[in-house]
Amino acid sequence: MTSPLSTLLTAAARGSFPPADGSVTVLPPPSPRDAGVASFTCHAVVFADVEPSWVRERIAPDDLSAPLSPPFLSALAERLGREANNIDMVAVAEPLPGPPRLALVEATDRGHPRITRALRHRDGVRAWTTADGGTLVLGRGVGGRWELAIEVDPGAQGRGLGRELAYAARHLIPADEPLWAQVDPGNARSVRGILAAGFAPVGAEALMVPYGGRG
Repeated sequence: MTSPLSTLLTAAARGSFPPADGSVTVLPPPSPRDAGVASFTCHAVVFADVEPSWVRERIAPDDLSAPLSPPFLSALAERLGREANNIDMVAVAEPLPGPPRLALVEATDRGHPRITRALRHRDGVRAWTTADGGTLVLGRGVGGRWELAIEVDPGAQGRGLGRELAYAARHLIPADEPLWAQVDPGNARSVRGILAAGFAPVGAEALMVPYGGRG
């Protein structure tokens, strides 16, 4: 069954955003694993097992920064018995036809740190590597959306491999679903790579994860 959050995210990926009216929408969590706050232009979405009244008591009307502010995220984490993960930039891209132009080998070793992290947050995880030190991970994350994660070995950085991995990922998802990327906004190199691979920023997001599950 499609969750209200999944419907909202699918619409946002295709350019139909919540109204930019300064309000906060409270939705049920799409799964026991996923809870957090997503922020779009002048509209925030809290997807967690909390009452709307509890949220309204802690966010002043028209305070656009409050939903992703440390005080509110800390209060939400305490309420849920979790901890706040990073506040990430969220970007989205449409799938591309045909095979990727990058030579990829599907990985079977689940011990890679990037793959281990993905398994904590996503379902149906698959991973690929390149001969020159790149790792690409895909899986279904928040609301069942397709999400990617990328890692480039230190010796291979600075040559555009991250951009090529992100571009390749767009060839590896179903033709009728968008691909999402969550990027630390302070990691300028990754932000540039994602944008160069055709991803468009749509908002920001902080997930509430079990204690010890950050990253």
